[in-house]
Amino acid sequence: MDFKQIDYLLEIRKTMSLNRAATTLKVSQPTLSYQLRRIEAEVGFEMFHRTGRNLTITPAGEQFCIHLSAIRTEMRKAIEQCQNIGGRFRESIRIGLPARSALRLLPEAIRELSEERPEVLVTPVFHPYDDFGRFMAGDTDLEFTEMGNMSGTPGVREEHLYYSGIYLIVRDDDPLASRPSVSETDLSGRTLMVGGGSPPQLVAVQDRVIADADVGYYNSHDHDTTLINVAVGSGVCLSPGFLRGDDPGYRWVPFDCPERFDCGVCLREKEDRPPVLRFVDILKKAYSEYDGPL
Repeated sequence: MDFKQIDYLLEIRKTMSLNRAATTLKVSQPTLSYQLRRIEAEVGFEMFHRTGRNLTITPAGEQFCIHLSAIRTEMRKAIEQCQNIGGRFRESIRIGLPARSALRLLPEAIRELSEERPEVLVTPVFHPYDDFGRFMAGDTDLEFTEMGNMSGTPGVREEHLYYSGIYLIVRDDDPLASRPSVSETDLSGRTLMVGGGSPPQLVAVQDRVIADADVGYYNSHDHDTTLINVAVGSGVCLSPGFLRGDDPGYRWVPFDCPERFDCGVCLREKEDRPPVLRFVDILKKAYSEYDGPL
């Protein structure tokens, strides 16, 4: 299969009409029908049932098109990335970005490197927290991480950037929203959102609060689901500061506890490209001088 055929399939799936798909693709309907038969013969399964002028997609066809859509998206990103590099840049740095608080200082760090080395392109790569698959596959050069997450991984080293505290997330109209900080006793009678892939250190704090204070708990699937639950009034949430965003309707109130998250950036031990090493230095300086909440 080539990418033109992938586009044919995705447009048929989108319109569920050979005629409308052919019009959008600017090919004749017989040509599109012929291409669909060729593709189905090549892959060895039927993707669409045809009943007169009506089309329905088969379960195999639906699954196949989902995969093709992801492939097409990645190919478009790769083409755009390489167009950028080919047009202006001689080197590229890709930095994995699972931590929201990294966004507070990353733009300025990129700007500083760009002023020093305008030939270097820095591209943020967003992915779920604690997912290092792209780094291990060589798709990113740097990764924001909790220190220790990659310790023991051969050929990888970590550089400290900052310590992140723990915050209580509440609605902006919550009685605790105006407090400069809150403690365990302030949560008495409240419901605490827990779970959702919380780091072990946060789980320990959650368990301590539930055991020591008159606090109920509610299991929440992930951080974004937790934010929704907080917004609808189902409870409040303790969260690492590195997940802090600028979502409207919430307050992040510092939680009085000794636990801190040691946050940094990891790179390959043999990394010796001057732009990458300089960018790490810029990040370390930016975080060491930053006096805002993290």
